[in-house]
Amino acid sequence: MPSYNHAEFIGKAIDSVLSQTGDFELELIVMDGNSTDATQSILKQYGQAIRWRSEPDEGQADAFNKGLALARGDVIGWLNSDDLYEPEALAAVAEIFASEPQTQWLYGKVRIVDIAGREIRRWITAYKNWRMRRFSYPKLLTENWISQMGVFWRRSAGEQVGPFRTDLHWCLDYDYWLRLGARWPGRFVNKYLADFRWYSASKSGAGYLPQFREELKVATQRAEGRHPFPIFLHCLNAAKIITVYWMLGLRRRLTAPAAKETAR
Repeated sequence: MPSYNHAEFIGKAIDSVLSQTGDFELELIVMDGNSTDATQSILKQYGQAIRWRSEPDEGQADAFNKGLALARGDVIGWLNSDDLYEPEALAAVAEIFASEPQTQWLYGKVRIVDIAGREIRRWITAYKNWRMRRFSYPKLLTENWISQMGVFWRRSAGEQVGPFRTDLHWCLDYDYWLRLGARWPGRFVNKYLADFRWYSASKSGAGYLPQFREELKVATQRAEGRHPFPIFLHCLNAAKIITVYWMLGLRRRLTAPAAKETAR
């Protein structure tokens, strides 16, 4: 769990991990980027239930790579400190990895929630759920329809594809899925595994334009000139999604004054 100045959310994120039960051993490692809010005080309250470090890092990828170096488990998951795991998510994941030795990585459904934890943007969730039903590497090159907090992989598979790229800011997860997917097909889990918290100040909420530019760059690099049509489709999909996000932002700006007037 990489973290930086998320005192408002990190307790809920940690609780969503520690409340998981099932036939598995659980290890939670929090890599905090030397937060200046109350994050460290909250982490101290968990005692021996978690392992954590708070120190400066070079970004999210660097923090996660440091966490990977400390991890002792056979299966790895990545939950940001403002997101949540759904109840019984880890039990479902552990059962699949135990019963399917051929499965090297898997991904499941993820809800989008607002700052208060209420589900929002159900139509985006429905679209992603439809896209993820069957894994295809060329299809993944056309669009990133996998939500990071719903992904788990064997540590041995991660060791083969290498660490997260520290030169990427927005799409280090997408690059990692493409590296895994180039070697092994992703296994779809038809179950909600996590909640992604979307709000205007979040990383995804505040920077969708550079995010989609970096996604296209990553897809083009991983295609290595062998998949020109998926890259063409990726350009079309990026334009489509950017337009939708712009329209949503315009709608918020237009309705905000009316909402403020009503509040008075």
